[in-house]
Amino acid sequence: MNASQSSRPSPEALLKAAKREARGQLKIILGAAPGVGKTYEMLHEGAELLAQGKDVVVGVVETHGRAETQALVAPFEVLPRHTLKHGAHTLSEFDIDAMLLRKPRVALIDEFAHTNAPGSRHPKRWQDVEELRDAGIDVITTLNIQHVESLNDVVAGFTRVRVRETVPDALLDDAELELVDLPPDELIERLKAGKIYVPHEATRALAHFFSKANLSALRELAMRRAAQTVDRQMLDH
Repeated sequence: MNASQSSRPSPEALLKAAKREARGQLKIILGAAPGVGKTYEMLHEGAELLAQGKDVVVGVVETHGRAETQALVAPFEVLPRHTLKHGAHTLSEFDIDAMLLRKPRVALIDEFAHTNAPGSRHPKRWQDVEELRDAGIDVITTLNIQHVESLNDVVAGFTRVRVRETVPDALLDDAELELVDLPPDELIERLKAGKIYVPHEATRALAHFFSKANLSALRELAMRRAAQTVDRQMLDH
């Protein structure tokens, strides 16, 4: 076998590459904690794509009642939520079938690690996103570092909070990661100003999860995880 033959991709490698090209791309807006601006950045990037003439549709945006976030949603087509009955309650979730039928170029799907209501097609929102990608739809989503599966024990060790909603690390390695960073002092000021949670929830958060020590450690984890993904993708390339 000569050098040109040995460096030629195998049929299996070519098929794998073709399947990867056919799948939708995934972009994850990663942050250290709630309130750093992930949803804002997702909508900002979506607006830029709209301005370029791309077909962008909102599947889920969690505004948490913030007027400035709600205003950013206005330019987009927003798909109605799917409602499910669970006991005496009516729950609303992302409507994956509506998005597959609509099939835009790009879907904006907030809170990647979210657990879907009982009766949904998939238990987790990240599984909904994977189905959209299989259909050739690009997805921009958001994620906090404490929801990365491999970091679950580490985060629980210093925050004393066990996160139940996690996302497999392989999904991050297959995605473009964008880190949204905010220093702990600025994040705490946003929390005190009522820009993240309502007042009584903000007070409780400051006393527990949102301590400066916790936020500093989460910020370092987010930076390290983003760098790790970039390094791995460069080596793969």
